[in-house]
Formats: sequence, structure tokens, C-alpha cells
Amino acid sequence: MPLTTPSVYPPPSAEVMKWPSRRSVVHSTKGMVACTQPLAAKCGIDILNAGGNAADAAVAVAAGMNMTEPCSTGIGGDMFCLYYDASTKIVSALNGSGRAGAKCTLETIRKSLNVPDGVVGKIPMSSVHAVTVPGAAAGWVDTVERFGSGKLSMEQILAPAIELGEKGFPVSELTAYFWHRSEKSIRNASPNFAEMLKDDPSAPDGVRAPQAGDVIKLPQLAQTFRTLAKEGKKGFYTGRIAESLIKVCADLGGHLSLTDLKHHLDTGSEPVDPISLDFQGQGLTDTTGVTLWEHPPNGQGIVALMALGILQELEKQGKIATWGPEDHNSPAYLHAIVEALRIAFADASWFVTDSNVERVPTAELIAQPYLAERAKLFDPARASDILNHGDPFKSPALTGSDTVYFCCADSSGNAISFINSNYGGFGTCIIPEGCGFTLQNRGANFSLDAHHPNVQAPLKRPYHTIIPALVTNLTDNSLHSVFGVMGGFMQPQGHVQVLLGQLVGGLNPQQALDAPRVCIGAGMPDEGDVYDRTVYVEEGMPEAAIQGLRELGHRVELVTGQGRALFGRGQIIRYTVDTVDKTTGVWSGGSDMRGDGAAYPAW
Repeated sequence: MPLTTPSVYPPPSAEVMKWPSRRSVVHSTKGMVACTQPLAAKCGIDILNAGGNAADAAVAVAAGMNMTEPCSTGIGGDMFCLYYDASTKIVSALNGSGRAGAKCTLETIRKSLNVPDGVVGKIPMSSVHAVTVPGAAAGWVDTVERFGSGKLSMEQILAPAIELGEKGFPVSELTAYFWHRSEKSIRNASPNFAEMLKDDPSAPDGVRAPQAGDVIKLPQLAQTFRTLAKEGKKGFYTGRIAESLIKVCADLGGHLSLTDLKHHLDTGSEPVDPISLDFQGQGLTDTTGVTLWEHPPNGQGIVALMALGILQELEKQGKIATWGPEDHNSPAYLHAIVEALRIAFADASWFVTDSNVERVPTAELIAQPYLAERAKLFDPARASDILNHGDPFKSPALTGSDTVYFCCADSSGNAISFINSNYGGFGTCIIPEGCGFTLQNRGANFSLDAHHPNVQAPLKRPYHTIIPALVTNLTDNSLHSVFGVMGGFMQPQGHVQVLLGQLVGGLNPQQALDAPRVCIGAGMPDEGDVYDRTVYVEEGMPEAAIQGLRELGHRVELVTGQGRALFGRGQIIRYTVDTVDKTTGVWSGGSDMRGDGAAYPAW
């Protein structure tokens, strides 16, 4: 007998999952998708099986994630990706983030928010003034055009996600929890809230947030995808969708215009040079060292590079030991990581912004002399005081930014590290009529301080938290892995911990993701920021490590249960060659137990 929805539906439990959860590494020779939603992963696997490559599959997954996890991501947000071309061994980057509107001057936004003179203030996450031009739609099309196989059309690539929206799909546990938690915000944000709630005649006004296992249809979102598939970027940034987007913003007092959307259509996503750092610390040699690749600013990937570089310099300076597997998540190990991240964030929170508008000293910040100088701030015996940013312009270096992350790989050895985000949950929760998606709140990351490099300005991109990562082997630039950890300001922190877990701890991809983490700052602006001196420690961390951090002077707070979402949700796909058959490549995937998904092999 089929289950029916009760007339009085209970809210989802905050304890929708019990940790830890044992998962095995997944292996495949024909490609792989690792993401937080099984149904979205199938979208990508379908594309791989149809002859598409990793980039084609990634866009199919991005659309599928929008359908199945709209509480984290969507076409109303932004995207970044790193792509590894196996034939050339070249790493390429694509910045698919949008800009503030041309009318969004600092004075206009401060006045619209009623920020008094003499007060810095900030843009609320729920404000229409936090809406920036969505970059994801253009980013999806540009990803396929730049990196795709050329064998499949956008209509074919988006077809699996469109089918989910039109025929309906059952909602996963964590998504149901976060959907329910955001229902009030969705209702209050715009008059179009019903487009992202489940039809239910027993609900007071006929709609409600879905529960786990409920089947929901999102036909308006499916129609948006159909328009993008048929008309390309023009179908999103002009016409019905664009007009609806601008109307809902204008009705709420926003300043975006059709001209702003047309500007993004004309400029498109931006191909950028990825930034990288060679890591040969912790016993790694010329033959075992790796290169970590990240996106340049306006993304915060530079935080991970700086922290890793500082750790490398600390080892050279004799301030930390050369760790072995037994040192993983020990007090000294965690202390060094926390302090390196604090130093890196002190710089990034000041310097990271749109490098097309402001001078960002990217090369100087990750140069060895500057990192060596910053490493001198580290005290192995105690937690640091609040740190100020350095001055890379005068350093010796000059003389010598909720989200879904996923990764895909194909049978030809290509791989893509892809991240797509609304920023905080459903973003602003504002829904353009007839479009079925929410608008991001990425503009909340702008500073309202006129003297800050990341200050609000027209046609400017804000500090971006979303960052994909990619690792190559130092010897020959062959692919080591694609990976990422989503979750606000946790992301570079997760990159450092998950990568070191493998390099130092000897952990496999799944173990590296399962291991408990630490987080400085609370991950998102509404919950705290990177200046928060607390070290949040995940349940499961050894008690000796927690006590050791406290003895070093850290203010430690243990995070349990559903609060562990703070530590992000990661994915890893590693690449190795069979030890006997040297011509056969093997993909090995891990997926975070803090999410609903897994790593899925192509077949």
C-alpha cells in the first residue's frame, strides 16, 4: 500500500542523519561523478554514457543539482570551474560569477539600506541589494562551448534535469531539512513563493516545503532550462526570463536593470589563468610532490594556497615537524593549520576582490618570500592574537570568497572541478515569476567601507567564497585529483585539511572526507566571520586534540549533530594508473558523509 502525505505534516527532524557513516571508495575505469545528490549524479552519468565528456557531464549535474538541491545552488547563482585536459595536461579556469548592477554605487546602496553616515554597515543576506547578476546560466553554456566534447547539444545535456522537473522526483533527507528550514524565508521574499514549494491541498494555502521522500515537480524551472537549451544564453539574459528577473527586483526596490543582464550576455564568463602552489613539504620529494591549483581572486582559493605555502615555510623554519600519519589531527598539527589559515584569511579578507576593478597582489601573496615573512607570525606554543593583513606591495616578494561542489571525470582522462552556488541557502529566496529559481545573495559580501578594496561598486564582482580545486603531480603535471569542499568560508579550510589528510595522513579519498575537521569563523557572515577567534571542532575529533588546542590558548567549541553542516561537504576523484597494466587509468572517488550523495562510476 503506498504511503500518503499526512494532513498535518511534521517538520523534518534536525537529526536526519547519524554520523559516522561508513562508505567505501568507488572505483571506475570509464569515468565518474561525485556529488551530493544521487539523481543529479545520474544526470551526469547519462551524459557520459551518451558520449559526452567530463565538462558536458558537469553541466548536466549542475542543472540536476539545481532541481534536486535548490536550497544550495541554482541557475540564479554563480559558478566556477577548473578543467584538466588529459591530452595537453593543461589546467584551465572559467569564472562564471556575475557583477553588481551599473546603478549600484556605494552611495546608492547605503542610502537604500538606510545606513547612517559614520557607520560601515553591511548588506543583509536577505536583501534585494544582495542580488548580483546571475552568472551560472552563461557559465553552463560557456563550459560546454569551451571544454565540452562537441558531440552533444545543450538540449541533450539539460534533458535529464528537465525530466526531473517535469515528471517529479523524490526529495532527499538533508535537502528536505534545509527546504523546511527556509520555507518562511521563501514565503516572505517574493509573491512567487509557490513555484518552489510542493502542492498539497491539505496545507493551509495549498503549498508547503517537501518532506524527505515527497515527490515534487518544478515545472517553471524545467521551462527555464528548456529556454536556455533552445535559445542559449540570450534566452536567459534577454526576453521573458530577464524581464521577470528585473521586475521582481525592481518591485522590491532593487537597482538591477535589463542593461546589466545584457552586459553579462555580451561579456560572458571570463577565462582566467588559474593560480597554483607547488607543495613539497612534509616529506614529499621531487617525485612525490604536488601542485595545488585554485581560481584567482575574486575567488578565495588563494587562502588555501597561502595556508599551504605558510605550512611549507614553517617546516623549513623548523617551527613545525615533518609530520607522519600518526600526527594527523594531533594538537600540533591542528594548531599549525588553524594559525596558517588565520594568517591567510587576514590577507584575503582585505585584498580579495574583483581583480578587473582593483589591483589585487595575487602573485605577491603566494610568492615564497612573502609567505616566509608571514610564517614568522606563527608561535608553536600559543594561539595568535587577532591578525592584521600584511603588505605584499612592500614585501621581499616584489623583488625576487551554501553551495554545491561536484566533480566529473571521463574515460579519456579529462576531469573537471565544478562549483555552483546561491551563496546562503536559497540565496535571497527571491523568485522571478514563472522562472522557478531563486536569486543569489552574493552581493552581501561587498564591503560598505569606502576605503576597502572590496567596496561595493558598479559592474564589480564581490569577494567570492566558492572555489573548486585541482591537483597535479609535480613530476609531469599528470592529474592527481579534482576535489572541493563546499560551505562559505569553510571552503579553503576544507581544501587544506582534506588534501593534507591524503598527503600527510595517508588517507584514501573517502577517509580524507570522513575525517573530522576544524573551522575558524562560523563559515557564513550571518553566523560569524573569519575574525571570530573561536575554533569550531567537529564531533569525532580526538579528545586529546581538543584539549591540546585549549592548552595552546584556542577558544574551542565542539559542534555536533546537524550543526556539523558547518564543516562543509566535499567530493574527491583521484586518478591513478593500474600498477600492472600501465595503460589503464583508474578513477577513485569519495563523497562526504555529511551530504546525501556518493561517488558514482560510469559504466
